[in-house]
Amino acid sequence: MTISSVNNASLLNGSETMHKAQLAGEQNKFDSLVNRIKNDAFYGDGIISSSQIVKDGKLNGDVATGFDGAFTTLSDAHALPLGAAANQAPVHGQNQTIDKTSKLYEKALELESYIVKIMLSSMRNTITKSSLLGGDSFATKMYEDMMYDEYAVALTKNAGFGLADQVYLQLSTQA
Repeated sequence: MTISSVNNASLLNGSETMHKAQLAGEQNKFDSLVNRIKNDAFYGDGIISSSQIVKDGKLNGDVATGFDGAFTTLSDAHALPLGAAANQAPVHGQNQTIDKTSKLYEKALELESYIVKIMLSSMRNTITKSSLLGGDSFATKMYEDMMYDEYAVALTKNAGFGLADQVYLQLSTQA
């Protein structure tokens, strides 16, 4: 055995020892974190309900964009209807305005987005796909569906179909 091979063996032993020490330290940190979480859960301290964390209508882990906070300016509170809703006859000779910052309008946008999603799904079903690139796998279908959900939200926000405006006008006059 040469001196260089002895030095290399001791370096390997030293780096292995250092690596094991780092792993042990990380394991201790992780174990203490798990124990602290278990103790908090057992004694009831530090428990936060999901309703305190998550916005209304959203689930934990929901990554889809929504309409919450989409319209926040003062002009959004007194906007004129767009799309097909702009052609509705005014009530009692006065122009109708839409409060795009209200919860009612947010829910009307969600309804419009759902209808646009149905339209996009029907269009998507007309496309024939090849299984060459894994088009039949569960993951591909799931992520493609999520992508079309986002397309529907983007179209609803930007296309100006006017369905949400019509729904808002109809429901706001009934209130």
